Amino acid sequence: MKSHVRITIATLLQAGKGQREIARATGVDRKTIRRYAREANSSGVATGSEAAAAPCAQAYGVENPPLRPPALAPVSVPKATPSACEIHREWIEQQVALGRNAQSIYQDLVEQHGFAHRYNLVKRFVRALKAREPERFDVLDCLAGEEAQVDYGQGALTALPSGKYRRPWLFVMTLKYSGKSFRKVAWKADQQSWARLHEEAFRTFGGSVQYVVLDNLKQGVIRADLYEPALNPVYAAMLAHYGAVADVARVADPNRKGTVESAIQHTQSTALKGRKFESIEDQNAWLAHWEERWAAPRIHGRKKRQVLQLFAEEKPALKPLPAERFRYFKQETRTVDDSGLVQVLQSYYAAAPAPLFSEATVRIYDHDIEILDAAGRVLRRHPRSGKPGHFELPDAERIFNPSRETARILGKVSKIGPHSGKLAREIFARLGRPGQKAIYGMSNLPRRYAREDIEKACERVLTLSRPSYQALKRVLEHSAAQQAARAAAEQPSLQQSGAYIRAIEEYRDFFEQHAAHPANDP
Repeated sequence: MKSHVRITIATLLQAGKGQREIARATGVDRKTIRRYAREANSSGVATGSEAAAAPCAQAYGVENPPLRPPALAPVSVPKATPSACEIHREWIEQQVALGRNAQSIYQDLVEQHGFAHRYNLVKRFVRALKAREPERFDVLDCLAGEEAQVDYGQGALTALPSGKYRRPWLFVMTLKYSGKSFRKVAWKADQQSWARLHEEAFRTFGGSVQYVVLDNLKQGVIRADLYEPALNPVYAAMLAHYGAVADVARVADPNRKGTVESAIQHTQSTALKGRKFESIEDQNAWLAHWEERWAAPRIHGRKKRQVLQLFAEEKPALKPLPAERFRYFKQETRTVDDSGLVQVLQSYYAAAPAPLFSEATVRIYDHDIEILDAAGRVLRRHPRSGKPGHFELPDAERIFNPSRETARILGKVSKIGPHSGKLAREIFARLGRPGQKAIYGMSNLPRRYAREDIEKACERVLTLSRPSYQALKRVLEHSAAQQAARAAAEQPSLQQSGAYIRAIEEYRDFFEQHAAHPANDP
């Protein structure tokens, strides 16, 4: 330290200035000032006398060396005094407990308690009150085959077809018990790719786990919630297919899945650091080689055993894989229109029994379409159509329309009898689609006429050169009129006299006799 700075520090210490104030005035660190103060108070400090300078003169052959400047007088370091905030400790502790910062506490101290010191004093006092012990963390451990942790990171620089280099997504799944990891990079990070990478990891491990721990990234969790998070439907269906359950970590709580976080850092810093790849296939091949050659045979940092040995113990505990792979789909929401159809990819599909104008969930597979209700039950399943504008609507669900139900109406008329069916077919053959109205009228004739009469009338109309529905109606009406006349003629006439009919005079005498007596006459 230069002499003038040392003298300044000694002068200020002798004047009773604090170490912090001296540090601000001189720009010297407080530790240096504190050490200099201790040396000034110690007994071994040079005094500047000739006796002290003599050995130096004899050593260098100088007869009269210049005398050193006189040593400074010992300086007494002031003892630490209690903070001016100490008398307000209880009140300040209450304010700190309320979450207030040092600036607001200082302002209230000045206004309400007449505090006359600087803000820095309050800041240091509040900082000491807020000091706490480091947070302690538990050791998270799981049984074999119980848990796997997943997350995304960034891979190494990889060449695009354009020649530019970009970093793909690095997917890592790590088994919690053994530390065995599956690593793969991909350009896409959508919801279906996220689910496909999980399935590939399960197939690589040779089994699935009971729980999959992930954070709240959008590929897996649509709506973050502490109690009931909403999962990506494709991801949830894939996990159910493999017998696994998603265990979503709390928001801003990465420590819950620290195993996979460490695995991603290990992959980035050891396997991929400083590397470039000409294709994404090259990077995946290198990751597979590095996992087999270096990562899997390593000694686990905490368990002090080889990862491959731990995985050999865990593999029998993994859940068996299903025989078939998961069928991936794209899930969307559609509104049922007034025809009972939903539009999917420019085609229309029947949604009954879904109510009209209700919202239905549609799952689009590679070769078929599923329509689900709000509870997730499958209502309908249709083969997927590749023709725009195609209607997948069974005839049984169509509303009656004579223009497209000729076969049904002809079948209904044929049930009346063979002559009726023959007449209907002749009318349609001659008139075409306009004749369907006449056939529809024939199908309603049994409501007014007996089937036998209709058959006889049709047999008669078939003898005409141009059989028609109007001729059939005239024949039926004429036959009905004749039958009514015969019935009226065959009905017996009323008789005015007979062996069982009394004469009208007897009724007259009876009423006159009773009319002559009073009403109360017994």
